[in-house]
Amino acid sequence: MRKFNTCLAMAGAVFAVAAIIAPMQSIAADKLVIVTSYPPDTTVTVGKAFTKATGIKVEMLKKKTTAGIKYLQSTAKNNTSDMFWASAPDAFEVLKGDGLLQKYKVKVKGIPEKVGAFPINDPDGYYKGFAASGYGFMWNTRYLKAKKLPVPNSWADLTKAVYNNHVGMSAPSRSGTTHLTVETLLQGMGWEKGWELMKGIAGNFKTVTERSFGVPDGVNSGQFGIGIVIDFFGLSSQASGFPVDFLYPKVTTLVPANIAIVKNAPNPKAAAAFIEYLLSPAGQEVLLDPKIRRLPVNPATYAKAPKGFPNPFKDKSIGSAVKFDLQLSKSRYNVINSLFDVMITYRLGDLRAATKAIQVAEAKQKGNAAAMKLIAEARALIAKLPIKEAKASEKDFNKIFKKKRKKASVKVTGRQAEFEQAWDTEVKANYAKAKALAEKAASM
Repeated sequence: MRKFNTCLAMAGAVFAVAAIIAPMQSIAADKLVIVTSYPPDTTVTVGKAFTKATGIKVEMLKKKTTAGIKYLQSTAKNNTSDMFWASAPDAFEVLKGDGLLQKYKVKVKGIPEKVGAFPINDPDGYYKGFAASGYGFMWNTRYLKAKKLPVPNSWADLTKAVYNNHVGMSAPSRSGTTHLTVETLLQGMGWEKGWELMKGIAGNFKTVTERSFGVPDGVNSGQFGIGIVIDFFGLSSQASGFPVDFLYPKVTTLVPANIAIVKNAPNPKAAAAFIEYLLSPAGQEVLLDPKIRRLPVNPATYAKAPKGFPNPFKDKSIGSAVKFDLQLSKSRYNVINSLFDVMITYRLGDLRAATKAIQVAEAKQKGNAAAMKLIAEARALIAKLPIKEAKASEKDFNKIFKKKRKKASVKVTGRQAEFEQAWDTEVKANYAKAKALAEKAASM
């Protein structure tokens, strides 16, 4: 009877998808336009499978998550996009708040209400989870062996001097998944401790990549040894034969990756078919493709997963330490992006110099109380923040920081420029003082 009921459930799911897909054959000439931040390995693989199943052609409009938001905001009056497809739920909350998404009720059955402690779908019905995402770091096993580096086991490990110049990461202003990683650390560790940890890791950065997938590319090729990434980057690299491994640190979260229909979509029926396909047994199995390796939201799909593949519906330790607060994340989205760029992305040279000076001083002066006091002062200067947590979440304050800088030379204007310049002046001075104190300690 259990087998019979399972077959009935699967048949019901197939018929539900078929009910959406069958009418699509008549509009196969239409083109479904999807704004997405996903790399080609995901978009091409899923797109081809969907087209094969429905006959509907798909155009993937590639944009970083933050750029995708701005694009949909700027084209809202003459919208030509059907869907938004990305990992960051807070990005969907921004679009939902702007009234740029439309509701849709999923017909496929078998999807639970939650993954971990987080709802898979938007409770208001505006966006749907199709996969689960966790955040951590990957490393090149050959690189670590060649450099005689230990395997890191926690975020704190990445602040150690042994990893100096061996770590890579993207910036949250350039990647929605990186933004979630930073926000997860801030929520898991607290505002001040989270930023202190983030700066401690950043002091060991070799680079801040221009795109999120520049991080796994760097680790895979051995440009640097360790990369801070969303889980599917590490899992897909591993499945593709690269000598890499991936770890979910204890302080991480598990949230759904999402898809939504854009308000006034030119092809809403085709958009609905895409959602139904993604959540169907066939669509969920595509996520297990070695080039994709995302965590399906249908628990039944894991029966077809490769050995050792993470299963958040069985392994409750994945993402259990941080109960991600989506509204908190949304409330300070822009401020965190600007803070990271001011303190890390465009002051990376100063931060690395100060961090290296501290690491040298600590190695030289273990046991010297006076020197260690100076080193503690230096670390406090690096950790110092230009604003308090409560300020970052003020609605009107967050609205100020809308301009995204793709590079340091990009100019911002108005109040955003005033605040960022003031922050930069303070941060630059603190890093310089920290470096001087560390050098003084080393010379004692």
